[in-house]
Amino acid sequence: MSGTALIRTINLTHRELQRWGIERPRLAVAALNPHGAEGGLFGMEEATEIAPAIEACRVTDDIDVEGPFSADTVFLRASRGEFDAVVACYHDQAMIPVKCLSFGEAVNVTLGLPFIRTSVDHGTAFDIAGKGRRRALKHDCGNQTRGRTFKPRR
Repeated sequence: MSGTALIRTINLTHRELQRWGIERPRLAVAALNPHGAEGGLFGMEEATEIAPAIEACRVTDDIDVEGPFSADTVFLRASRGEFDAVVACYHDQAMIPVKCLSFGEAVNVTLGLPFIRTSVDHGTAFDIAGKGRRRALKHDCGNQTRGRTFKPRR
């Protein structure tokens, strides 16, 4: 866990959400360790890397970002509208709640590219490849996301 990498990721997320029309994105950062490390009982990354990176983004870059929040609750809070996005510390930390909240309807969007890249939420699905079991809904969700105009939250 690198504070420098987290600062870059927070800035990237903020910039991309603005590009999508969210004027002042509200971001949350998930903690790396269980229960946000419980004041250092489960790790020190929250205190040594994550919290300072969040503070740097607030002060230096004027980004509305909060955290670190325990990963077992922050995604639910975001799904209820408290945050526009959650910056996760690793892939599965973000994908588990996404799949639990909307499997089959979610679309993964890669930020920071000069073009829009989307992928379906189920991954590669090699287990059903070539068996005629593809669901058009997933492909259509990606196409709809690529063509959607995101409206600003006021």
